[in-house]
Amino acid sequence: MGNPVLTGLEPQPVFRFFEELTAIPHGSGNTEAASDWAADFARARGLEHRRDEMGNVVIRKPASPGYEDHPGVILQGHLDMVCVKERGVDHDFTKDPLRLVVEGDWVRAQGTTLGGDNGIAVALILALLDDAGAVHPPIEAVFTVDEEVGLLGAGGLDCSDLAGRRLINLDSEDEGVLTVSCAGGSRCDVDRTYPLEEGRGAVCVLTVSGGQGGHSGIEIGKGLANAGKLLGACLAEMEGVRLISMSGGAQDNAIPKEAEAVFLAESAAALEPVRKRFEEEVLPGFAGAEPGLAVRLVSVPPERRRALSREDSRAVIGLLNEYPNGVQAMSGDIPGLVQTSLNLGILRLEDGALSLSSSVRSSVLAEKEALCGALAALADRYGARFSQRGAYPPWEYRKDSPLREVMLRVYRRMTGKEMEVEAIHAGLECGLFAGKLPGLDAASIGPDLREVHSTRERMSISSVQRTWAYLREVLREL
Repeated sequence: MGNPVLTGLEPQPVFRFFEELTAIPHGSGNTEAASDWAADFARARGLEHRRDEMGNVVIRKPASPGYEDHPGVILQGHLDMVCVKERGVDHDFTKDPLRLVVEGDWVRAQGTTLGGDNGIAVALILALLDDAGAVHPPIEAVFTVDEEVGLLGAGGLDCSDLAGRRLINLDSEDEGVLTVSCAGGSRCDVDRTYPLEEGRGAVCVLTVSGGQGGHSGIEIGKGLANAGKLLGACLAEMEGVRLISMSGGAQDNAIPKEAEAVFLAESAAALEPVRKRFEEEVLPGFAGAEPGLAVRLVSVPPERRRALSREDSRAVIGLLNEYPNGVQAMSGDIPGLVQTSLNLGILRLEDGALSLSSSVRSSVLAEKEALCGALAALADRYGARFSQRGAYPPWEYRKDSPLREVMLRVYRRMTGKEMEVEAIHAGLECGLFAGKLPGLDAASIGPDLREVHSTRERMSISSVQRTWAYLREVLREL
């Protein structure tokens, strides 16, 4: 594995397994090698396991002595990661290992996402399975695939052989917080192909850059800019545009931090006042959350290029501007909780083919379906095709939860503090497992991760240490 960067960090087994995973390509849709790695781990240790056709892996470890008659527990995390890199970074997520960096108490990756979401869950669980001294009831370790693109692995997993009815999910990102409910969601796509025509004029490049980006569930309510939406808003102010191409965002569940449009116009100089006015009047509205936002316009000498007609270009820009984005409703029951949202995560126009992909989330099923219906109606008005996939249900709060009480009690004893109990707007696989395992009692924890789904993603070393100790003690109590 080259020269390990995390050697010497405690707990060593956890960070060793985490670094091993970061050396394996495991972006959503490309998890075969990671699934093989998890299955090979079980095989080498003589642990009962299975790997399904999707790549989900289930590993069983018998109870430690004296715990044979205790009810089993499911430990669960996902193998895939969101793949985002900085502009200009030479990194191929299909074959290159992540380049890890340790800075004080934090681990990050150079120029890319870290994959702490959810690689640290995988590492914690494998370390427990590998620990002969751990005290615990029977463990069923469940590693799913393609969580980041609609919880697909959990949705396709056959759970009929899972005996546990207590599940600890390790996909949360704040130490000291016990997550007990989450939003449901789905991915929505809007597509249309437009004819291209020969045209001549100044080739202009309009760029929105410097955004923070981030997780479309956890950070959707922070007032962050969506670069694709800003690009559309600026283009709407420009006359005579004939679009050649557009791009913005890489994942439907990551807020786009930069976007670009290439188009024909009579003169870039004539459009510069529009850009300047947009920069002076619109960007200050994001100054608090997005101090680095910038809008730039450059041009090359006039040339003949294939582009959309002016009429079709205005239609594309109109669709982009009418496309809903951001917080749509706040919870009336839980202060500060986003109830319904939409993130326009991917914008593409290439060779006349337009594609808009978004992540829709809501803790209220009816609101989620209504928002998807609104997108379908919008697509229809513009002659585009609407499709929906990767739907997953919300995870509803369970009033009676013995597992929750044990976890709260252990945290109180270990820290002298009360653990925060919360519902989140992000999606977790607990809802899917609850639907497949009647009577399931579930909770979600994790160490401190910051700015996941962005190239600033980082993971606290000391928090991983405390989470490891806490998880071991919880298992001892179950």
